[in-house]
Amino acid sequence: MSRKELLDALDDGFDHSIRDPLWNDIKLDGAFKSLYLEASVQKLDRIRQNGPACHIYPGAVHTRLAHSLGVYHTGRLIMKSLVRKDDVHFTACGIRSFLAACLLHDIGHFPYAHSLKELSIREHEELAGELISTDKSLREAVRGTGADAGMVMAIIDKNRPADGECMIYRNILSGALDPDKLDYLNRDAFFAGVPYGLQDNGYLISSMVLHEGRIAIHRDALSSLENLLFSKYLMYRNVYWHKGVRSATCMIKKAILEALREKEISLDELYFTDDYEFDLLPRRHSGFEPFRLIGRVADNQLFVKVFEKAWDGEGRMEKDCGDLFSRLEVEDWLYRSLKVRYKELAPYEVVIDIQEPVSFESDTMVIDDKGCEPFTKASRIFGSDVARQFTLSLRTVSVFTPSYVDGRTVKEILDARYSF
Repeated sequence: MSRKELLDALDDGFDHSIRDPLWNDIKLDGAFKSLYLEASVQKLDRIRQNGPACHIYPGAVHTRLAHSLGVYHTGRLIMKSLVRKDDVHFTACGIRSFLAACLLHDIGHFPYAHSLKELSIREHEELAGELISTDKSLREAVRGTGADAGMVMAIIDKNRPADGECMIYRNILSGALDPDKLDYLNRDAFFAGVPYGLQDNGYLISSMVLHEGRIAIHRDALSSLENLLFSKYLMYRNVYWHKGVRSATCMIKKAILEALREKEISLDELYFTDDYEFDLLPRRHSGFEPFRLIGRVADNQLFVKVFEKAWDGEGRMEKDCGDLFSRLEVEDWLYRSLKVRYKELAPYEVVIDIQEPVSFESDTMVIDDKGCEPFTKASRIFGSDVARQFTLSLRTVSVFTPSYVDGRTVKEILDARYSF
């Protein structure tokens, strides 16, 4: 197809505007507006993007719908930039499928999905594909945009087979410089009221080229990619893994794990829920005491951190807490040890929190007139050793309890068993 035809697929008829506080006017054509208004998409407006972070940063009540629009908008800008500069054989159907995938990439999300990843839960990308496949109205709306529903599912869900063009779109949507990251870092920082996640999206996008089917950047933008990775680190340190956010998250996780262990609920009850449906769990299971933790989080009555140590991959406590259910056994032991002193302590009020590993590495290629090389070699700052050190500096083993529990007592009990 000609470059003009491809640009028409990205521009022609995009006269519907949705006002966004971050990106100003987000443009859609009539077909994408109809897709945006589908019930499965609008449900994302009932799921907070940052979960319980609003208890610490009250402005962080933005939703996954707003984020999905931002990913669509950023993805459209990336495609317009690539089409203008790259002699790549995109198709209009492929481009429209990519835009639909950007808008729909989170429709399979449910509350606290990221926190439960250590369980064998179904990935939200898989659930998104299932929705597109089974929801006739949604599928017809996807087709109405000029997209191919099968390609949209394959772009979102990496477990589905994909051809060469589809793989390019998949790599753009899920990579070190993907539109997802370019939106959520900026958006989360904006609504939390912190400066850490802000990126110069315009410059980054203008520097992007395709190299072997993946996004690469010109060397002039090297510092912008360094800034993105450092921003990600700062957002984890100050927002995503703030001790109050971790407290709320691990309280919710504790309630869910206890319910799964006691077969009070099944994982299927969590899929496709929104925040409002999730918050009804305590009412539906009113006799199950650990679900009181969900109500406490809703009321911002959070546990406090009474113990913390640096995460050690070879540590005895870390090995004992190697998976979420073995961690419950350690929590049960710690509870029994504390119960001797704190008679009012409930079994579900002792929670061990270990952050999941997160990567600050990038496989992006850096290109100039002399050739190309991996980002980790081109950057004097972000070598692989530094990126791993960023991860290690953030990960801890913490214990959260009600505020009346003395941290010194917790440390003594743990030290007697693990010899810190």
